[in-house]
Amino acid sequence: MIVSALLTSVGINTVLCVLFITLYSILRKQPSNYEVYVPRLLVEGTSKRRSHFNLERLIPSASWVAKAWRLSEEELYSLSGLDGVVFMRIITFRCFCNGKKATIAVASAAFSRNITVCSVTATAIYNHTTTTFMVFVKIFTFAGVIGIFVLLPVNCWGNQLQDFDVANFTSNSLDVFTISNVNSGSKWLWVHFCAVYVVTGFICVLLFYEYKHVSSRRISYFYSSKPQPHHFTILVNSIPTSSSSVSESVDSFFKELYPSAYLSHVVVRRTSKIRSLLNDANNMYKRVAQLQPDPTKQKIRNGAFSRLFGRKTNHIERYEKKLEEIEENVKLRQSEASLTGEARAAFVFFRTRFAAAAAFHLQQSVNPTQWTTEWAPEPRDVYWPFFSESFIRRWISKLVVVLVSIVFTTLFLLPVVFVQGLTNLSQLKTLFPFLTSILTIKFVSQIITGYLPSLILQLFLQLVPPAMEFLSTIQGYISHSDIEMSATSKVLWFTIWNVFFATAFSGSILSMMFIILDPKVIPGKLAIVVPAQASFFITYVVTSGWTSVSSELFRIFPYILNLITRLFKSPDDEFELPYMPYHKDIPRVLFFGLLGITYFFLAPLILPFVLAYFCLAYIIYKNQGL
Repeated sequence: MIVSALLTSVGINTVLCVLFITLYSILRKQPSNYEVYVPRLLVEGTSKRRSHFNLERLIPSASWVAKAWRLSEEELYSLSGLDGVVFMRIITFRCFCNGKKATIAVASAAFSRNITVCSVTATAIYNHTTTTFMVFVKIFTFAGVIGIFVLLPVNCWGNQLQDFDVANFTSNSLDVFTISNVNSGSKWLWVHFCAVYVVTGFICVLLFYEYKHVSSRRISYFYSSKPQPHHFTILVNSIPTSSSSVSESVDSFFKELYPSAYLSHVVVRRTSKIRSLLNDANNMYKRVAQLQPDPTKQKIRNGAFSRLFGRKTNHIERYEKKLEEIEENVKLRQSEASLTGEARAAFVFFRTRFAAAAAFHLQQSVNPTQWTTEWAPEPRDVYWPFFSESFIRRWISKLVVVLVSIVFTTLFLLPVVFVQGLTNLSQLKTLFPFLTSILTIKFVSQIITGYLPSLILQLFLQLVPPAMEFLSTIQGYISHSDIEMSATSKVLWFTIWNVFFATAFSGSILSMMFIILDPKVIPGKLAIVVPAQASFFITYVVTSGWTSVSSELFRIFPYILNLITRLFKSPDDEFELPYMPYHKDIPRVLFFGLLGITYFFLAPLILPFVLAYFCLAYIIYKNQGL
């Protein structure tokens, strides 16, 4: 890829970023869009809909940028809690102020269950992501200075591949800016080795202080918060039963083992049919509420309106009758569940948190498949479908999900290899001779090699988070937090394998098809083609990073959905607050950090683009936290 192709990709994505940010600054001011862009403020009552027209609504403004920039960590803590703080520290790694940051700290703070601070993992992950941002910005500011002012001139000074043409800058290949252009056996390679050790040491120091800072904040948050019921509770699964009921087995078992600490228990019952009925009742209630006439508005009921009101009255009466039928069915199902609906699981309550922690960590039975324990999630965080499943079935579910994830990850190599073929013009002309005449057009070749590959890969990657989230739901977890964390891990590993390793080596394999039979030259070829993949990763950061994080502001799909639903509901109807797609955002943030750290000495030109991404994410995610 040449410099002009990279500049084309950067130009296209910069225009898209400016467009998304401009649309957001206008649409967020429209009262009809408050549910999309300021839902929390609308629910809290700090932002109210204004019906009068104001010309200022149609003029883009950057006031939200200044507000997000001025937001301190303590203010973010009071607004979004510990989770919001940690999430932002992930992004910044404290570039703009003295502080302590660490990706590891974020991970341990958000995902550790030893001290239950935030029971909803989504919130913990969000805070975790904030911390990482701060860490990465500081890392790439430091690495950027070394990479741009030290390593980049050394790479351009070499002529292993070609000489650097200052007069015709845009026609230079991006390989000139990589380590592969340094002459073989040159002593200048020691500069790259020294840079690796210096930056690695700097990162380790930052991680140490960040871990220390986040850990202290978690502990202080834990001691300053009131004890919650789930802190004293464990969930017991695979309860063996004989002639006695599950409730009697649990009561006798824990009274014998923990006579002074055991308090009580609640047996989990199979209530899927009851939940289905309650969902139907909730939907029916919403319909009745929408059809109810507004008593504050006086309307003349005659003519067509009288007939319309009569139809609404009939609908209301019919829905009310259905609600009464659902109520009777719920009572019937409840009585059935109380008699025969016991599952082999129970929530067990203790008098102290220490006793609950001890019962969680100790093996309760000689048979490890019976009396299995885990921390009880918050009531709002419970995921019920796998409560009644046996240990063996949950274990099989996890095994099947792992196998399916491996197959899915492997099959995804096909679009990766296809995308890599688009980055090399000579390969395209060889594989598709009929495109030769089209590829001679300079602008078309720049679009195909500079923008199209990363765009195609990004479109394919949109399928990954929902697929991994679905697989996590059938893996046997008992809380939405565990599902979110599992999906996050799956998406992260998928991205590392298919976008990082597979992209680098698929490009290498395509370049070595004719010399694969001579193993002696493979290391030398890898030393050339792996750094050469930096051109793709740079465009990937611009396309998947800049554009995706700016589209987080625009929220195009929620905006379109709001336009559609607005036709069927009144502005005063209740709505559910949206949540951050953590299993999409965290892997992206961590992956860009991985790209910058691993490629800064191979191709230092990637550092300004990665740093620009984290700076943009710092402002946008802070705004989203508000």
